Amino acid sequence: MAKYKKIVITGANGFVAKHLRKYLSEKNIELISISRNDFKKFKNESKIISKNYDKNTLLVKIKNSDALIHLIGIGKQSVNIDYNMINVELTKNILNLCKKAKIKKIVYISGLGVSLNSSTGYFISKYHAEKIIINSGLNFTIFRPSYIVGKDDHFTKYLKKQIRTEEIKIPGSGNYSIQPIYIDDVVQIIFQSLTQSKFKNRIIDLVGSNNITFKQYVRLFSKGTKTKIKTIDLEDAYHVSITNPKSDFGVDDLNILIGNFKGNHQKLRKITEIKFHSISELLETGRLS
Repeated sequence: MAKYKKIVITGANGFVAKHLRKYLSEKNIELISISRNDFKKFKNESKIISKNYDKNTLLVKIKNSDALIHLIGIGKQSVNIDYNMINVELTKNILNLCKKAKIKKIVYISGLGVSLNSSTGYFISKYHAEKIIINSGLNFTIFRPSYIVGKDDHFTKYLKKQIRTEEIKIPGSGNYSIQPIYIDDVVQIIFQSLTQSKFKNRIIDLVGSNNITFKQYVRLFSKGTKTKIKTIDLEDAYHVSITNPKSDFGVDDLNILIGNFKGNHQKLRKITEIKFHSISELLETGRLS
């Protein structure tokens, strides 16, 4: 079992990063957390604000750290920023930085559904990022998560926003399934990947035990409210995502949602040996709303 004492986290201001930083801080692990925007730091944490992750600025500060957890990624493109720029090129830069800083372990968050047969822009960029990491020569763990949920993730915020309007819109039938995993389980698993050799050079689905349709998820989430659930034509949903840059769902958001991607939870349970939270129970008890 490796004893990692100093960990670098990129994308420190994101949902997963905030929970992970808190968890690791409570384990008295020294953190070097990097973000493009300012954030509140925890104990044992050094904060770095870097707009472009410039190696000349970062190298001295992160040198000889034990591991780097790469949490930067985008799920929606624009004319100013695209998947290749962030998911591929920035990952390449981070790997070069790891090598120069003599960091030997990297943990990467990819996506459930990424494979050699990927055909959407988001998955293709994640696949290329994975290949760069695999070929880097570093000790790696790549996680492919389904929806990671908690009280403050993007998915949950969207549903809360819809509930305030007393109507949740479901693209298409809503009968496609998702396999969400609770954030508390995720941070525990990432910590394991830093400390246990059985995670070395592995790609692992990061998924919960419950396969649940999106419609069922929404009904449980909005239980006890006066919210109406309305299905909208899938073609209309795609039209809005294409023509409105402020739409709740991007094109690839919809591709992922309706893709019915399923991960191997039994494999994850066997590797981690943790007791997973039931998403259905969390929804029933209102702990996600």
